[in-house]
Amino acid sequence: MSIAIVKKKPSSQSVKRFLENREPKLIENTKTCLFIRGEKTSQIITQVLKDLCTLKKPQAIFYNKKNKVRPFEDPSSLEFFSRKADAGLFVFGTHSKKRPHNLVLGRLFDHQILDMIELGITNFTPIDNKQKLPGFGSKPAFIFVGSEFTNDETVKKLGNLMLDIFRGHQLEFLNLAGIDHVIILTSFQGTVYFRHYHISLKKSGTNLPRVELEDIGPSFDMTIRRTKLAASDLLSQSLQKPKGLKPKKVKNIQKTSAVTTGRVFVPSQDMSKVVLHKMKGTKRKRVEEKEANKKAKGHVGEIENGDE
Repeated sequence: MSIAIVKKKPSSQSVKRFLENREPKLIENTKTCLFIRGEKTSQIITQVLKDLCTLKKPQAIFYNKKNKVRPFEDPSSLEFFSRKADAGLFVFGTHSKKRPHNLVLGRLFDHQILDMIELGITNFTPIDNKQKLPGFGSKPAFIFVGSEFTNDETVKKLGNLMLDIFRGHQLEFLNLAGIDHVIILTSFQGTVYFRHYHISLKKSGTNLPRVELEDIGPSFDMTIRRTKLAASDLLSQSLQKPKGLKPKKVKNIQKTSAVTTGRVFVPSQDMSKVVLHKMKGTKRKRVEEKEANKKAKGHVGEIENGDE
């Protein structure tokens, strides 16, 4: 017995636009991040969530109420929040005796948990200079220090998650004056250090400005606790690119990062039929007369030899 699914028409234009905004697109919307408080949180974790939410705005939603959520045991609540807010990222904070000052970073694909990393937070310093906070919607620069970001898969995944959280909207052009803050992640002996600096461009007497960094917070140290990596089938689906974004192949053209080269096929040409600038000594009539005279002289010479 088959069941027919009937789609209801939207009741108004605003509902229609809302549904169209959630439909799959060739270029997806900027990812929204959910900042969620757990059932029990410490003051440190609450402030960490608020400071990270401040850096992520405007693509951020902060859940101030406490929520009974266990991401590693039952992620259904997180998937429900993701579906409700159309969000692909989340930061979840809890605190307990077994796992004090606990922070979970994760992302979702098609409103299903893709991967998660659980972190322990220590040595936290909140934002202390709100006047030098980045502008609304500003994207930070990222610097990764340490060989673990290339050799250790877990630390590498943590760096990739941080990039995904603060990626923001895509840009075609970038103004140097628009880079006003930088996040530096340093990995050393199993600890990842998160530092946030304000960038000041000052006069240097040359064409290039002098760059100064000022620590404005937040800053904290992270130790990795539990991880949940993406399933192979779900990961392959999330990495697929739509056909509309794949560049079309153009015959006989090769492109590199800086140069575009092409191959042109030209048929063989009869140089005798090419129209050139007619000089006095290269007129066709005189050339033909000379060739005829040469043939006539050669013919006369053959006849004389025959008579002898």
